Order: sequence, then C-alpha cells, then structure tokens
Amino acid sequence: MTEISSNTKNAIAIVTGGGTGIGRAIAKALGSAGFKVVISGRRSDVLEKAARELSAETGADFLPVVADVSEPTSVRSLFDAIADRYGRLDLLVNNAGIGLPAVPMEELSFEQWNAIVGANLTGAFLCTQQAFRLMKAQVPQGGRIINNGSISATTPRPHSAPYTATKHAITGLTKSTALDGRPFDIACGQIDIGNAATDMTARMSAGVLQANGETAAEPTISADHVARAVVYMATLPVDANVLSMTVMATKMPLVGRG
Repeated sequence: MTEISSNTKNAIAIVTGGGTGIGRAIAKALGSAGFKVVISGRRSDVLEKAARELSAETGADFLPVVADVSEPTSVRSLFDAIADRYGRLDLLVNNAGIGLPAVPMEELSFEQWNAIVGANLTGAFLCTQQAFRLMKAQVPQGGRIINNGSISATTPRPHSAPYTATKHAITGLTKSTALDGRPFDIACGQIDIGNAATDMTARMSAGVLQANGETAAEPTISADHVARAVVYMATLPVDANVLSMTVMATKMPLVGRG
C-alpha cells in the first residue's frame, strides 16, 4: 500500500477555501506537517496574503490558485495547475463552502438555493472528480480525500434547509467516494465540525436560534483543534481510513434535546 505518511515532505495537498477560517487553519497545520499545500479560493488578494503569511509561519511551500469550485472549467484549470507544478496529488481537502442567514424556507430564492448547492456540494463533487483522475493516473497510484461535512450533515439548525441539504449530501458523496476509490488506493473520510471559531461563527457568542425557538449563545473551539484532526486523518496510510469524525465544542447544544 502507498503510505502518504511515509514522507509528507514530498506529499502534495490542496485545501479549497484555504485562504481564510477553517481552511486556512487546516492549510497551516498541513504545511507544518511537511506537506506542500495548494490553497484555492475566489479572491486572489486573500489567497496571496495567506500564502505569504503561512510560508513565513511554517517554512512550507504554499501555492495560491484562484478558482471557483462551482464552475467546471475553473476546477479543471485548478487541477491542471497542480499537475503542471507538482505532477501528482496526495490529498484533497474539500473545505470550500458558504452559508446563509437563518431564513424561513418559503422566503428563500432559487438563486440562493443554487448558490449554496454550487459551492457546498457541486464544488466538492467537481474537485473529487478531478482528484480521482490525477490519483488514478499517477505513480504510485492513490491518495486521500477529506470532506468538510459539518454537524449539519446529521443535525439541522432552524431555517437552514439549503445548507443542511448540501451537508447531508456530502455524507453520501463521502461514502460513494470511499467505495469507488477502493480499487485505486484512494481513501475518503469526512470531518463534521461544530462551532469552530471563525468569522462565520462569530455570531454564536451573541446568540443563535435554537430548535425550541429560544435564542442562546453557544460555545466555540479553536479551529486549530479541527486542523490537528485533519492532519491525523491525512497522515494515515491509505489502507487505514477515518470514514467519519466529529470535532465540536463540548458544551454546544447538539447532543440532547433543545
């Protein structure tokens, strides 16, 4: 079996949505673990700044590549850039995604629905498809894909139908990817994250709508804890796989009845 962990200094990773938030924390941790890391996103200024800072902080090689994961041609260009620069890919972290403010289902526009599906689900599929093509063709064959599922992959928040639907679908994509990747030494797992402290979760401290109709503040955790978990998943040999992992704030109101 091919072991990615045998020499991470020669391993190539891509983190989508890698310029900010959880993606940036994951990219930093992978770089510190010895990976050469491609970070992608839609804003070149954010990516280039992140790449400079991450390189200075870790001493690792970070390559910023602008891409919109919801667009097939953009995703193809992204993976072509990886193939041209490095000649192989060992790890894909499907992290890119967007959310919406809590909106009753009947008030959502079709455009809002399509935007979330494109970024959160179609993007993960398109990147997985391109990663398969690279990982199956390269020598040695194989690699690993890690999907950011969110705890919304199992448990919804009120007024979150589009986001929750895409994250439930990510679980199906993860399992199908794990199954279809078996003959080619491509492992796939999913990390479900609960309340990592980023700009997206800043509102948690001010209070968010709960299932019982109340508004309550929720605890958060450092995104570094999530990044450490991803590094563990990423550095396993491909004959071992974490199919599903949940990393969450201990006291968030997920377990139990709200």
